[in-house]
Amino acid sequence: MAAITDHGMTGPLPSTRWRGAPAGYLPIAEHGIVGDLHTAALVGSDGTIDWFCPDRFDGPSVFGALLDRSGGGFYRIAPVDPLAATKQLYLPDTNVLITRFLSPEGVGEVQDFMPVGSGPQRLVRSVVGVRGALRFRLEVEPRFDYGLHEPQVTIEPGGVVFRAPGRALALGSPLGLEPTGAGARAEFEVAAGERRTFVLQAGDRPVSLSAREAQRLGDETVMFWRRWLRQSSYQGRWREMVDRSALTLKLLTYEPSGAIVAAPTTSLPEEIGGRRNWDYRYAWLRDFAFSIFALSRLGFTAEATAFNRFRRQISNAAAGRNERSPLDVMYRIDGGGCLAEKELEHLEGYRASGPVRIGNSAATQLQLDVYGELFDSIYLAERQALSGGGGELIAYDDWLGLARLIDWLCEHWQEPDEGIWETRGGRKRFTYSRLMSWVAVDRAIRIADRRGLPADLGGWTQTRNTIFAWIMDRGWSERRRAFVQADGADVLDASLLLMPLVRFIAPTDPRWLSTLDAIGRELVTDSLVYRYDPAASPDGLDGAEGTFSMCSFWYVECLAFAGRLDEAQLAFEKMLTYANHLGLYSEQIGSSGELLGNFPQAFTHLALISAAIRLDRGLQTGRA
Repeated sequence: MAAITDHGMTGPLPSTRWRGAPAGYLPIAEHGIVGDLHTAALVGSDGTIDWFCPDRFDGPSVFGALLDRSGGGFYRIAPVDPLAATKQLYLPDTNVLITRFLSPEGVGEVQDFMPVGSGPQRLVRSVVGVRGALRFRLEVEPRFDYGLHEPQVTIEPGGVVFRAPGRALALGSPLGLEPTGAGARAEFEVAAGERRTFVLQAGDRPVSLSAREAQRLGDETVMFWRRWLRQSSYQGRWREMVDRSALTLKLLTYEPSGAIVAAPTTSLPEEIGGRRNWDYRYAWLRDFAFSIFALSRLGFTAEATAFNRFRRQISNAAAGRNERSPLDVMYRIDGGGCLAEKELEHLEGYRASGPVRIGNSAATQLQLDVYGELFDSIYLAERQALSGGGGELIAYDDWLGLARLIDWLCEHWQEPDEGIWETRGGRKRFTYSRLMSWVAVDRAIRIADRRGLPADLGGWTQTRNTIFAWIMDRGWSERRRAFVQADGADVLDASLLLMPLVRFIAPTDPRWLSTLDAIGRELVTDSLVYRYDPAASPDGLDGAEGTFSMCSFWYVECLAFAGRLDEAQLAFEKMLTYANHLGLYSEQIGSSGELLGNFPQAFTHLALISAAIRLDRGLQTGRA
């Protein structure tokens, strides 16, 4: 092993961090994503990987320049010429990302992927010459544990090793690398037809791939994604966007447990300079269940089976918990809890939008709606299994645990909670929480009745009817002629767009149509939908936020369901213009159309899928 001091260096080369966009941060939209069903890396259109947590989504980052341009760590491969134009695309029907660089001297590509399978976790980057000759610079500067530790850098034959206490990361390189003050770099030229492949993986020994090995690994990765996507039954007019959304949801899956994370990032702001920055790298029951619902509608059944496996794990852990809700709002991706929220004060945050948070204290909130989303997905899986569409039926012991959850909900559905939007301004009796409590009890009744499973059907039915009456009485404002956010409130809430979608109310019921019109007047701007108005309904948080993209697609679906197909199609097509160049969405959209919040977000992509299916059906038959 050769240390950097053994190479005749008079001292380390200075770091040459490319500053790129103003303030050193690429727009959130200027990123693609690659992953291996364990974790994911964000790749900027400038060739920089500025977010990557090895091993698993919710682990510490080694490349975190997305949250601190100078101290977060990065891995960049790009032309030396800063004026080279750049384009990004996915290899069709895959999650293999290609970043193209074009200049008068030549055209080159950086191909990024992470192999999926039983082998070691690897982040593979191949630089390919397309036309002419282009000179590239590679720079890699890891920062372990969210930027807390600069590594010891050791140049070795075949690459470089970065070490920190208890950790090591190796970059295999076909080229000799030079040490810098905080990492390593190289410059090299790639002519048409030439390829240079670099392999990053955990460990203290660089691993290089021959051209043949790199090609084989790339082909296997391409085939994995294409085989998976071929299961989709969607043949509608928005196939490209639906396919990309499905691939994105799959990419956000942690295969060992089957969990789907809400997003692979933390603390990307809902407002530049604001404090609404949260860690989304966990399995929210709500997001998870909605994702499975969307994938199941496309014909992906294995994901529903994995969801049931994860659900059984957390249900068993919840047994005997009576001090509060048996279920948490979210879990670690392996099914564990302990999501204590912590601020990382040494990171400045994206475009100085601190704080950077890891963990999420919303995990221990009471959010009664999660029971509805959970049981709606279970009900869908049961229907598919009974109809021969794949999946598995609920086993007896599993059902007993689920029935206990419904018994608990029947006793507690009237309690105030923090609600779907995880507000921090105190608990309320949110209408949406009652709506999804109704869904949970209704779906449990349907499952038990259809299968003949033991249940307190009389008590459950009475509770379901009582919740229905509560919503129609206390969730309805006669003055507003609309369903409102909470008991005693007089404000609207976009979460209520789910009322017809979960079959609580007819899509053309006069009460619903007047609510839809009220939401359209007060919460919608050019197809974009705000969750609620924080000024009218304080949520205990400082600052403002953008429009919530999932709600925008819910709005499309409601318009289609109500038969207003022209309006729905226009709103849907407008929403498609807010995707980034790769068809990816973050959580929110700002006032000038910029993507805000964690990226890419499962919520948005699953809602796009549902809206496309509903709208397609309506346009084909005249009925949604």
